[in-house]
Amino acid sequence: MSDLAEVSERLDAGDLNGAIRALLTAAPGAPTVELAALLARAGRLAGFDDLAEAADAVISDPGDAVFLYQLGWACIERGISRIAIPLLEASLEAAPGRRQIVTELVAAYEDDYRYGDAVAVLEANDAGLQDWPDRYLLALNSVMSGDLDRARQVTGRLASAPPDWVHAHERLFGMLERARTVPGTLDHQALRSWHYVLNGGVLLHLSPYGFDEPMRGRYAYLHDSLAALRRTIDRLRVVVEAVGSSASTVSLLPDRGSLIFGLALASALDLPAQPYAPGRHDTIIAAYDLSALTVPLSPLVERTPGTLLVEHATSWTDPGPLAPDATGLLYQSLVPAWGERMRFPAGGEPEQVPADDRPVEELAAAVGETTPDEDEVAPGDTSADLAAFAAGLAGQWPLTGRRDRLWSPGPVSSARFR
Repeated sequence: MSDLAEVSERLDAGDLNGAIRALLTAAPGAPTVELAALLARAGRLAGFDDLAEAADAVISDPGDAVFLYQLGWACIERGISRIAIPLLEASLEAAPGRRQIVTELVAAYEDDYRYGDAVAVLEANDAGLQDWPDRYLLALNSVMSGDLDRARQVTGRLASAPPDWVHAHERLFGMLERARTVPGTLDHQALRSWHYVLNGGVLLHLSPYGFDEPMRGRYAYLHDSLAALRRTIDRLRVVVEAVGSSASTVSLLPDRGSLIFGLALASALDLPAQPYAPGRHDTIIAAYDLSALTVPLSPLVERTPGTLLVEHATSWTDPGPLAPDATGLLYQSLVPAWGERMRFPAGGEPEQVPADDRPVEELAAAVGETTPDEDEVAPGDTSADLAAFAAGLAGQWPLTGRRDRLWSPGPVSSARFR
């Protein structure tokens, strides 16, 4: 069965999610009309009339640059940028140099982590570009693809940023400055160094599983554990001791995971724990997973003096709106340490383990009593390695000013599962 036939069969069965997953694989190289026809069916099945109508327009005239652009744009709006890419590439081929198409194609490449392709299409169409945001995007994607020399050259030629792009200019300048001063080399395996360059945050732990490839220090599917929480706490202590900190309290965000993590952290550091309050100085704000929080995070955007935002588990594929100052680990899919899970006993049948409903205080105490998870250590990820890295950031970390979003994955790629 061809990939497109599988998409069609799944649509016939009403399996929209399965059809889209199959189409993500099948879209590159698919004939335009067949791709549009499947998108029209998917759009109607999902109730997305705009997507279905845009697909119908492409079917009626598959060489029309505007129709192709509109369907590509609709795909990006629905979160399926990988499917948008061949449509926008065809649109640009039909209308060479069209700036609006170029920038939308760049957005799709970025969503699919194809930073080098974004650089290539921007350079190929440079004559029609503006400095803001087009050449800024050229510089940013050069950083994200690991080409710092190109990024510096492009940045040096940019005109002054208009008011709406001042923060973006500061972001780019910050990345390039951190790249100049970061300890160690910046190659395509240096996840901790690149994480700092892109986000100004310290990554406390590198996954040892599939380190050389395909994961390179990130987790894919992870059953979290109390031992991993303890490791994050112990490693944060290593960084704080190397760099120094004026924190005199731990601030607790209101979700269950953050309360457990924050209470355990406060106990380990012998600091009082208090509910989070905006504007508090000299505090460690403890977050279990910012992407799972339902409370507004806007008060965290502006840093206050002496404040550290520490997140135990950070999603690298669907991150929260803010990059923490320190990250315990990077994951794609996570089962919380106290969540319901499957257990696979040796020689036995899989069994469902119920959620751990103990009070947050009891679980926090259990974190403090457990042994840190250090059974396997990735290359360059001993506590001594982390201490040396952190010592090299003295006077530079934590950052000041406004917190930015998390930029990931950047030049160090990891396998992403859909």
